[in-house]
Order: sequence, then C-alpha cells, then structure tokens
Amino acid sequence: MRKKLFGTDGLRGQANIFPMLPEIVLRLGLAAGQYFRNGRRRHRVLIGKDTRLSGYVFENALTSGFCASGMDVYMVGPMPTPAISFLTKNMRADLGVVISASHNPFMDNGIKFFDQMGFKLSDQVEDEISEMVLSPDINWAHPQPELMGRATKIVDSPGRYIVHLKNSLPNTMSLQGMKVVIDCANGATYRVAPLIFEELGAKVIMTGVEPDGLNINKKCGSLYPEVAANMVLEHGADLGLTLDGDGDRLIAIDENGVVLDGDQIMAICAMDLMEKDSLPGNLLVSTVMSNMALEVFMGSIGGSLIRTKVGDRYVVEAMRRKGAIMGGEQSGHLIFLDYSTTGDGILAGIRLLRIMLEKNKPLSELSRLLTPFPQKLINVHVERKIPFEEVENIRKALEKAEKSLGKKGRVLLRYSGTESVARVMVEGDDEALVEKWASDLAEEVEHGLRADS
Repeated sequence: MRKKLFGTDGLRGQANIFPMLPEIVLRLGLAAGQYFRNGRRRHRVLIGKDTRLSGYVFENALTSGFCASGMDVYMVGPMPTPAISFLTKNMRADLGVVISASHNPFMDNGIKFFDQMGFKLSDQVEDEISEMVLSPDINWAHPQPELMGRATKIVDSPGRYIVHLKNSLPNTMSLQGMKVVIDCANGATYRVAPLIFEELGAKVIMTGVEPDGLNINKKCGSLYPEVAANMVLEHGADLGLTLDGDGDRLIAIDENGVVLDGDQIMAICAMDLMEKDSLPGNLLVSTVMSNMALEVFMGSIGGSLIRTKVGDRYVVEAMRRKGAIMGGEQSGHLIFLDYSTTGDGILAGIRLLRIMLEKNKPLSELSRLLTPFPQKLINVHVERKIPFEEVENIRKALEKAEKSLGKKGRVLLRYSGTESVARVMVEGDDEALVEKWASDLAEEVEHGLRADS
C-alpha cells in the first residue's frame, strides 16, 4: 500500500521522519506549484509558519520547490493559520501555505494549503498532489530559466491581519475597561494577538509570548488552560483566552477561572446570532465529537445541529453546502464564515467579548446556556490502525457499551488523522457508566491494536 501524505489537517509528522522530510517537502512545493500553475501569468504563493525550529528548514524547502516550478513566493514569517487564509485572498495569491503542527509539540511539524479564496483544499486535490509527490515516475514540467520564481519577504502582513480583525468589532464599541488574559502558547499569535486586544482598548495580561523554537505548546496554550485560569484569578480579569500553536482554536476561561470548551462557546455565539435573526436556517455545524448537550440545546431554541467527521475543513465544507455561517469543534476551532474562511481563535475571542459587552453579562452567566453531559475522552497509543469492527474484542466491547448506555449515551471510536492514536469517547447522563465504559473500551483498544495481536 502506498504511503499516505495528508491527514485530517494537511501533512503532519515528526520533523526529519517521513513524511516531514526536507526532500518530501521540496517535492511537495514542486507538485503544488505545478498543480496550481496555469501558464497564463506569473503565479504567487504565500507561505507562513509558526515558531517551531524546524520551520526554517521546511520554509526553505517549500520555497525552493515553488520557485523551481515557476511560482513567486511571498514569505510572511510567523503568522496564525487564519491570517494566512485571509492574506491569501487579500493579496490575490493563487495558493497559501502554513507550516505548522498546530497544537502538537515542537518536534512535530506540518503543512496545510489554502486555495485562492482562503479555503482548505479538498481531499481530492490533496490526493492528486500526494500522487505527484510520491510517484517515482513524475514528469516535472520545469519552466524555462527566465520563468523561475522569485522569493520575497513581506513585512506588512501582520498589520493587514490586525486591521482585518479589529474591524470585526463595531466602530461604536470598545474593550475599554475590560481586563483580558491571553495565552499565545509561544506560537504564531505571540505578536499579533496582544496587539489586537490592546488596540481595541483592553488591558492585556500576556503569557506564552516568548517562543524559542522549542517551547511552542509546552505546558501553555489551549491544551493547558489552567495556566491562564490561574492568571485570570490572580489578576481579577474578565476572561481568559487560550490559543494553540497556530492560532486557529480557542479555549476560553470565565472570570471565576472556569474553562469553556468549543461547544460552550458555540452555544453562546449561536444563541446570540439566533436572537438577532442572523443564523441562516438556524443551523450550527459541528463534528461527531461535540457533546450531546449541544445538539439538545440547539433543538431547545428552535435550531439544529449538523454533524460532520472530525476536522475543521469538513465542518467548513458542510457549512458551505448547507448555507450555514457558523460552525466549529469541541476542541476550539470556531468558524464564522461571515468574516473568516477557517477557524480563528482571536476572532472567536473578539466575538465573545462583544456579546459580553452587548448583554452586559459576565462570561460565567452566558455559559449557563449549556451544561455538557458527562463525557470521557481517552487517547490510546496504537501500533496499527485497522477498522475497529474487524477486531473481535473491540467489536464485542463496543456492542456491550452501546447496549448499556442505550439512547441516553453514545460511544465514538476514531483514529487521529495526525498521530498514532485511537480516540475513545463515551458520553451519557450517567457519569459512573461513562467512566466505566471509557476505561473498559480504552483497555480493549490498546490490547486489540498491539502489533503482536
């Protein structure tokens, strides 16, 4: 079986191990350049990255591939993923590229693409590019020497993105008097996020803004919201905003230090839009990982929840098909298609603050809209990935769990698209049963997916 390059969110893996090898990334630049070049004019590609040490290697490899394919490269340096999505369209580029492994530790890295409208590529396009990269017989359509591309660094890109996000808050509103804790995860938002909220008038307490190439996501950011939660309590802040390494997801913290996940943030924002008659079809789009309580909540206010497979680009694809403008993931990807084409943690934070100001309510009061059902998620390291139903002990355990939980609970088994991990999620109205079956299923998955099983 041929090796697969792309997962649920682009290419990802440990630096200097397949597929994140410089020679593979060079071929990726050649392949994507050839795929998107139509030969009628000069083409441009925008490349951004997060703060990982390996970003320098992959930035140079991609640049070489794109230039050799005849595309002009514009490098913007460390910038959030949603900024590259915005700038690709804003600068009329043919393609945008982000070098990042999102919430993963520094030793990992990844590459994801945006088309000229700022949307992530479809599975079909990724598969076609992947075929070109991995084919030993590919015929590279190298242009004549005078048509090779140039590489240029762009220095004003942060300003463009800052202005874009500031404009998402009405000119009649200010964050004056608000105190906000922001954890930038030592990642791509470390420059722009504090500036945006300060320029909107907030008093900003910062952490995770001293990247050294090795400390991205290290005990900080959206995976470790307790850091910002403690700072919220220490400084008496109105809320905390914790971002991940590439800035496309948000986990929030209320004034009491209580953590709110993506489901709870979506409930607040969806309710606000419905009250303003601004949620087309009263539709909210999320994934199979979202808590059952979100579905129940949307039904209770006259709306509905559409579920997709895991991955924010699948959420966006469903939103575009259904005409929805809001969607997201429990993990904190929040997508507002009326202003952005991908998840944007900073934008989501601004939306929350705007709702707090308009309603004159603290975040703790707004968050009472949604009380999540007991849910347990266990990540199990696996040595192989095969369909769960093909492993007898897993299939039998799953049948028992679903029968025990009945209609008041559910079980989800899925593989991570970016890691050697199986995710075991159980939820229901009985916390003891949820804990029991999550533990039992995780044990069966670990045993059943050993290499020697």
